Amino acid sequence: MSETTLWWLLTGAAVAVELGTGTFYLLMVALGLAAGAITTHLGAGEPAQLVVAAVVGGGAVLACYLVRSRRPRTAPAAANRDVNLDIGETVKVEAWNPDGTATVKYRGATWTVVQRPGEAQADASGGLYRVTEVVGSRLLVEKV
Repeated sequence: MSETTLWWLLTGAAVAVELGTGTFYLLMVALGLAAGAITTHLGAGEPAQLVVAAVVGGGAVLACYLVRSRRPRTAPAAANRDVNLDIGETVKVEAWNPDGTATVKYRGATWTVVQRPGEAQADASGGLYRVTEVVGSRLLVEKV
């Protein structure tokens, strides 16, 4: 088996494993392996092939890591408006219970409302509140 064939088989194996695991970084390693195969096609020796594969693969992994680490973090699904359309909606609380909960009708169902941690204690009379997070059947709210 020629060196070129071995490089291409390793590249294909890395892509296949990536498809099975879903780690994008293995695609970057596969790029390095493909670079090693191309270096072999160009007639370079084995040390050059290994160096090119390591530099291209490692550089691609590093670049991918840096790009991903600079992206802003997304909110968890319970507090992400893109996932849960209840986030940002308003509910009217008639009165708060002594335990800090309230019951509201929202979207045709009865929900338990809890004030978000860190918010000032709500007055017993209630008012308008904005949904900030959905936890199970509870709505975490903040004063509007």
